Amino acid sequence: MTDFKPLSRKELAARIAQDIPEGWYVNLGIGIPTLIADVIPAEKEIILHSENGVLGFGPAPASDKIDPWLINAGKQHVTLRPGGSFFHHADSFAMIRGGHLDLCVLGAFEVSSSGDLANWATSERDNAPAVGGAMDLVAGTRRVWVATEHTTREGLPKLVKACSYPLTAPGVVSRIYTNLAIIEVMNGNFTVKEMIPGITKEILQEYTGAKLLFEEVEYV
Repeated sequence: MTDFKPLSRKELAARIAQDIPEGWYVNLGIGIPTLIADVIPAEKEIILHSENGVLGFGPAPASDKIDPWLINAGKQHVTLRPGGSFFHHADSFAMIRGGHLDLCVLGAFEVSSSGDLANWATSERDNAPAVGGAMDLVAGTRRVWVATEHTTREGLPKLVKACSYPLTAPGVVSRIYTNLAIIEVMNGNFTVKEMIPGITKEILQEYTGAKLLFEEVEYV
């Protein structure tokens, strides 16, 4: 069997950060996406937005520098970069609904080959038991990327032909970053753009619940 090492959550966040252009306004969802704030180089101007009313936040603070009043939407402590601001959450959602964000990076339970996103559940046992602000983000943001492990803890595929979880929105995801590959959603198909070293096309397909297309694949 081919030997490969999946990306860690921090490595995955760092890979996504590489692809975010300078000057973009970006919302980071709960989970892996929040780690992106910790790996953006200080000299790179990416303006991070949080639904609870923060614009221009930075990485998590050192343990002795925590401001208990400064948190992101996931209730995690953050810092404020020079020029950052905070405001009423109604103004924050006006930014989202007004189409002022360039990108939203979200986690997901499932993504379909048509770009359908499912990142909440109806069970109280799940960590996202309500759709929350994600429904506004995917409707109002110019681009939606997903950051997730390629499979569940039980080894079931998260990239599927059709979602079994309730949808957050249909046809909104354009790119998926997993711990195994980078995949574009194009014309109702998953098209692989990058794979981690050591993994084969055949193995990646085994871990995916829908047909993969391979075009000019690079290795991370």
